[in-house]
Amino acid sequence: MLKFIDNPYLHQEILTFIVICILFILRIFSSELIKKFARLNDALEHRTRLIIKYINILLGILAIFSIVIIWGVKKDQIFLFISSTFAVVGVASFAQWSILSNITAGIILFFSYPFKIGDKIRILDKDFPIEGEIEDIKAFYIIIITNEGEEVTYPNNLLMQKGILKITSTFEDKEFTD
Repeated sequence: MLKFIDNPYLHQEILTFIVICILFILRIFSSELIKKFARLNDALEHRTRLIIKYINILLGILAIFSIVIIWGVKKDQIFLFISSTFAVVGVASFAQWSILSNITAGIILFFSYPFKIGDKIRILDKDFPIEGEIEDIKAFYIIIITNEGEEVTYPNNLLMQKGILKITSTFEDKEFTD
């Protein structure tokens, strides 16, 4: 028992345990909150799981950062590591910026929820206007079936840049005449 009290790292071990417990609680709470939001907006299950995955990754990174600080890694060493990591990732993903922007746009589309599967939309693009029904919404793009039956994949980041017109039913109730 005396050796347990003499442990010089007891304080860091307790704080690490607390951070891990908080991580699990936040993961459960955020997952339930996102699922509730998705049920209210009739979101698809795979989109909900994708957003939960993104949030869990973010929480994991924050937990690792907190544990590194608890264990006394010097701030200048942390900033050197982070800046080096961002430099490598920045150079490696410079050509892949569109992937990151599509993921970000997918998250924004999930939470703002401007349209859903089955909606008829018109993308107001001067050069290439597209009109059709949304068949599926993915992490990087949406699939639109045009009025001519063509399947078009449209990147999420372009959806954030273009105007979208949601087409409502134009059925007119007219009296039948011979």
